[in-house]
Amino acid sequence: MSERVVAQYCPYCGDEDLTPEEEPDGAWKCHACLRVFTVRLVGLALGGSGEA
Repeated sequence: MSERVVAQYCPYCGDEDLTPEEEPDGAWKCHACLRVFTVRLVGLALGGSGEA
């Protein structure tokens, strides 16, 4: 993985006290709720409703 983008807040509790974790790659630790999470881009939604 390339450079890590800084997470702005925890997606679970909304706290901003985050630090990078070594494992898994690209993970962040929230010091408020003690969760370790990753943020991953799945893809782009380029318009349309997705129906054929």
